[in-house]
Amino acid sequence: MKKIVYCLTIILWAINEGYAQSPPSKSLQIVLTESHPRIVFGVEKLSKALNDAGYKTTVTKTISKSASQIIVGTLTQKGIQITAQNHHLALSDQKPKEGFQLHKSQNTPLIIVGSDASGALYGCLEIAERVKKEGALPSEISIKDQPEMVLRGTCIGVQKPYYLPGREVYEYPYTPETFPWLYDKALWLQYLDMMVENRYNSLYLWNGHPFASLVKLKDYPYAVEVDETTFKKNEDMFRFLTSEADKRGIWVIQMFYNIIVSKPFAEKHGIKTQDRNRPILPLIADYTRKSIAAFVEKYPNVGLLITLGEAMEGQGQDDVDWFTKTIIPGVQDGLKALGKTTEPPIVLRAHDTDAPRVMKAALPLYKNLYTMAKYNGEALTTYTPRGKWADLHRSLSRIGTVHVENVHILANLEPFRYGSPDFVQKSVQAMHSVYEANALHLYPQASYWDWPYTADKAPQRLLQLDRDWIWYKTWARYAWNVNRDRSLETNYWSSQLAEKYGLPLDKGKEVLEAYEQTGEISPKLLRRYGITDGNRQTLTLGMLMTQLINPFRYGLFTLMYESEAPEGEMIVEYTEKEWNQQKHLGETPLMVADEVVQHGQKAVSAINRATGSVTKNQEEFNRLKNDVYCQDAMANFYAEKARAALATLRFKYSNDIQDLEKALPHLEKSVAYYTKLVALTKDTYLYANSMQTQQRKIPMRGANGNYKTWSEMLPVYEKELNTFKRKIDSLKTHTNQGIKQLIVLKPAIVKIQSPTIGEYAIVKGQSVFSDTTTLISGVAPELKELKGLQFTKKVQQQNRTSITFTAQEPVKLLVGFFNEKNPAYHPAPELETDASANDYGQAEIKISNAILVNGFPPANIHTYSFGAGTHTLQLGRGLCLILGFVKSSQEIPAFDAGMAGNKKNIDWLFE
Repeated sequence: MKKIVYCLTIILWAINEGYAQSPPSKSLQIVLTESHPRIVFGVEKLSKALNDAGYKTTVTKTISKSASQIIVGTLTQKGIQITAQNHHLALSDQKPKEGFQLHKSQNTPLIIVGSDASGALYGCLEIAERVKKEGALPSEISIKDQPEMVLRGTCIGVQKPYYLPGREVYEYPYTPETFPWLYDKALWLQYLDMMVENRYNSLYLWNGHPFASLVKLKDYPYAVEVDETTFKKNEDMFRFLTSEADKRGIWVIQMFYNIIVSKPFAEKHGIKTQDRNRPILPLIADYTRKSIAAFVEKYPNVGLLITLGEAMEGQGQDDVDWFTKTIIPGVQDGLKALGKTTEPPIVLRAHDTDAPRVMKAALPLYKNLYTMAKYNGEALTTYTPRGKWADLHRSLSRIGTVHVENVHILANLEPFRYGSPDFVQKSVQAMHSVYEANALHLYPQASYWDWPYTADKAPQRLLQLDRDWIWYKTWARYAWNVNRDRSLETNYWSSQLAEKYGLPLDKGKEVLEAYEQTGEISPKLLRRYGITDGNRQTLTLGMLMTQLINPFRYGLFTLMYESEAPEGEMIVEYTEKEWNQQKHLGETPLMVADEVVQHGQKAVSAINRATGSVTKNQEEFNRLKNDVYCQDAMANFYAEKARAALATLRFKYSNDIQDLEKALPHLEKSVAYYTKLVALTKDTYLYANSMQTQQRKIPMRGANGNYKTWSEMLPVYEKELNTFKRKIDSLKTHTNQGIKQLIVLKPAIVKIQSPTIGEYAIVKGQSVFSDTTTLISGVAPELKELKGLQFTKKVQQQNRTSITFTAQEPVKLLVGFFNEKNPAYHPAPELETDASANDYGQAEIKISNAILVNGFPPANIHTYSFGAGTHTLQLGRGLCLILGFVKSSQEIPAFDAGMAGNKKNIDWLFE
């Protein structure tokens, strides 16, 4: 008995002296020192986490001396300062935006101190997360934290994979019929909770012309695009969204394009809703200015994101005038109507515009400006950006305002899952160190145009929000703090994946390894073999042999190779250097072929090692595993096809059929791997790409939703292979095989209404401009019977080229664009910067290097298609060649005319 009493005495003494851990007090008071909605929301989240862990919490406004209190507030709040003094806690007096401090010892209350309301919110979430993980409130803590990036945002496209009937690109009124999810408040709360959990603080809504769905104008009452019931729903939805977002420290930003007007407005005034090449009309400027003013007056806490390019001619004074004389005055008019002077933020997107020039003119008029530019174009290609694109980002970052990095579209990643923390961390590091930027704008990882759903084929459509959780989590984590130890990060993500799939930690590391390995495949493939960083190419659908051996024919977007890839060589460059026995430079096509195959093998091995241990979310794990297999098959498809392309291109120099025979087994293997990819995707995916309009061009034109699946592409690749086999057989028996048959283009009868100009024969020695003696020095013989329209050089440089004509039958107009980016030349149709660049079927080069004019670079020919009737074609400013009309039925095979001295064309081997 004495022994028992002695033991109890020792235990009680230990408890009193603090040598033994007592269970936490189950009653806690949370002191709410301020009633800011963000702090109230943070306290609600913290209370729930504590209650779930077994605590009984009450919320009060009275501070006591009890250690069982949690005191929440901002640094300037008097109660916080007094509590800190009473308990000898040294609070930092620095107030970094959204920063927080957490302090607690054994005998003191827990103090959650924010630099501002958002900081207090994040402090509450930090403690809530620790309680969830540990099951108890920390007994001691002393940390400070703050975000590195000022803006950390995600975007949602209020757009569709297709055009609405009678409308153009980006034109999608806000209606329940088109966007039922837009009115789903439960879904919005789920999304906003994901955002605040990951500490995102901005949400961008993308739409071409949202104003006609959200505001009414006294001077233009007919401009509204929705009925009264829908209009009221839109008001309710927008107020709900902005209010709930603000609680979570999230700033809503409405994006719009210029210049787009509502369809009712356009019909009332007999104009188009959008026309890239029209001048700024006073009517349209007034309508737009008043639309913005009404929006700002109605929603003063909502920001604006402006795209000056796309729907108006970029890179000129019009951009400056539109921004400084229409947009900014519209915002100021709205503020004046409210009686407010606090400027809502405006984000200027540096897309198809001279953003530094625009900002220089705008900053004296309006101070609360941000800039934004695409990180790797409309793809994810590298964490080593360089060149002219890096120079642009740095110039915007150095203006003195915040520059936002836009991780945009991700056309090379969709539809497969992507979640490489290593690639993402290095990318965010590059945003800071190379681009000198300090903000993030994140697109969905896949299916942007099909929000909120993924492309997965499942009994019920999967939500991007759920499927791509790791995408949102990785970018948010590194936007908050990018300088995290890599080895610790490996453990962090391994534990996250282990928890997700009910795995032991070592198996979680295997899933992470699969993510890391597949994370390198698509970026490497696009940056070394691709045509463009834009969404006119769907990488996962593959590429044609002609696209690999003659990318210039398809409008090669060279900025991707020059700025959005490590230094290296394209397939065509590598082959030429190899033939000339020149030293190779940087990342080569063969190097990437080997590396992506290794990445695929390692990913498959890793995911297989984890498979048998999965105890949670088995169906999702199976989908992830299938994605790994898909990316492995895709890597092998490209690797074999690249090797086939290299061998085929050697034939250009050697004329040795053996080079073609060496290419054949690689091409056969590529088709075999693609067949495997078809099998893996047939029952698991609805489509490869969510943009299913004519803007998609590579590997095949995607109009009307065609060529959006792998099974649609397989016959194309099989035909390509069979054609190649036949051409090899023919070469063995006919030495003249491959001599291109001359197809002389025949002129169509067309009556020109305006302007009144002369014609010229498209032959050597003829002058192309009426006010100069600039002569043709070389021309493709296919053009010899056509008649060009002889504009004056001065008029084309100063004004927009316009042609009104009447045709009795469908025709195609041939236009020659000089193959050099120069302000003096009209830019060639380019879907990377102009969404209307294929409205007439003009995006693809038909005859490259077709005509030489003294003192000018070679000109490539594009064709514009028209039906019978009277038409007006409005082009932009700059020199180009109007080379006449042919019947629509006239075949114009795509080829390189070689006027620039290019070596022989071998595309015919596959066509």
